[in-house]
Amino acid sequence: MKILTKLTGVEIKLLVREPGSIFSLLIPLFLLVVFGGGISEGDIVLLPMAVAMAIGLVGLYLLPTTLATYRERGILRRLSVTPVRPGSLLTVQLLLQSALTVFAVGLLFTVGIGVLGARAPSLPGFLTAFLLGTSAMFSVGLVIAALASNGRSANGFGVLLFFPLAYLGGFMQPVEHMPDTLAAIGGYTPMGALRQSFHDAWSHGGLTATPLIVMAVYTVVLGLVAALYFRWE
Repeated sequence: MKILTKLTGVEIKLLVREPGSIFSLLIPLFLLVVFGGGISEGDIVLLPMAVAMAIGLVGLYLLPTTLATYRERGILRRLSVTPVRPGSLLTVQLLLQSALTVFAVGLLFTVGIGVLGARAPSLPGFLTAFLLGTSAMFSVGLVIAALASNGRSANGFGVLLFFPLAYLGGFMQPVEHMPDTLAAIGGYTPMGALRQSFHDAWSHGGLTATPLIVMAVYTVVLGLVAALYFRWE
């Protein structure tokens, strides 16, 4: 327990110094503030979009880049011969990235609801969508970390994947303005399913089952793929 506590302290310091963690916080917040000046009271579009983007940036960019960089530098290999097993580092990283995501969401809620007057979501619906959406996006990130040869390629794959997923998910163009085929495909992507669930939560209606199932399937299937192909060195 003492070793894990010390490892957690070290990882927190590294995470705070990591530029990617700052970007994951500031980019969604920047978009929220820039476009939030023109939102109407009770807006249910901009805040959920910013929250989903924060989840996507941590899951697709920060998480895989960090893990792939650790493997590239031989940190995971060296840990395998110490009392701190690589699995412990992986667990700590997942917990810290989850904590960073929660902090980012809290910051966005504070600004979006407290300052800009955006509408608050239904709490049970939001928590359900948030947990499943974060799990799904982290699973995608773990697959990237498992397959990428180094931190730079993980970074590139994450960024490259983020933008098409964001487009298909309806974050760059409203779904109703997208071609029907692309809109239908987007609903079965993790970001598209997350956007729909957030829309349901912010509309204070019941959550639609299909997006929840889609996110759960991504979590289970991609989690298994990541576990199968993840390399410690």
